[in-house]
Amino acid sequence: MNNFIAGYLPLFDLYCLHVGLALSQFIVLRAGVFSLATAAFAGIGAYTAAILAVDIGAHPVIGILCGTLMGMLVAMVLSIPLARLRGVYQAIATVAFIQICLSLNIYAEGLTNGAMGINSIPKTVGTGTLFVFAALATYLIWAIEKGRLGRAFNTIRQDEAVAASLGISIRKHQMLAFAISGALAGLFGGLEAYHSYAIDPRQFGFHLLITILSYVIFGGRNSVIGPLAGAAFLIILPELARPLAENRMVIYGIMLILVINFMPKGVADTAIDAIKSRRLKAKRGDSA
Repeated sequence: MNNFIAGYLPLFDLYCLHVGLALSQFIVLRAGVFSLATAAFAGIGAYTAAILAVDIGAHPVIGILCGTLMGMLVAMVLSIPLARLRGVYQAIATVAFIQICLSLNIYAEGLTNGAMGINSIPKTVGTGTLFVFAALATYLIWAIEKGRLGRAFNTIRQDEAVAASLGISIRKHQMLAFAISGALAGLFGGLEAYHSYAIDPRQFGFHLLITILSYVIFGGRNSVIGPLAGAAFLIILPELARPLAENRMVIYGIMLILVINFMPKGVADTAIDAIKSRRLKAKRGDSA
């Protein structure tokens, strides 16, 4: 039994790390910003923590805190030029930012050790720590969604003109969403550095971007449950389909296409809407 649990701990660790990144992507989309820079912010947090750990010997708490702050600061700076863009242009700009970060990580060899990455990072973050931070991040985003800030984000996303007429500062709130997104991504990037012993530029490139975005699209963008469910399903699916060898990624792609076409709100959000609709019909039936 212990061996069985131990065999799946790495998968659970991956889930905890990716939940944090999925929530980072979720919150910025909720504020009406089509940013895809989560992977870059995670890389910034990871490299900041790794450099402090290996080159200076900083305590893990200091390394992770600095990674979080660096992710947040870079996100806030990036939000300034992005405020002039909308929709697909924001997406293109943030994808370009990922490429810039990827290139810096590869070619700034004196600082990042280039394509080889950074090794010998003290592994001081375990499963329990990852779970606690994933739970705290989930609670934070849930609290934001239920509060005034979440309502302001939703209003901006649905109609910026209405938001402005209500006195909501669009630029201020979108910068705040970027700051939260960058801080979360930087935090979980730092946690990954202290958890995985080594990092390299490829970990924080376009593959991570597609993976994290898939969690949010598959699970749903209208509730915190969406990214959690999307991450769980898409992390477990390749393991369940392992006997199919290389064809398992084909199934992964087909599932995403089906969800995008037939459940555009995402699996979790579609299920939540169906449950609410049934309850409403039941109440109407009782009152009649």
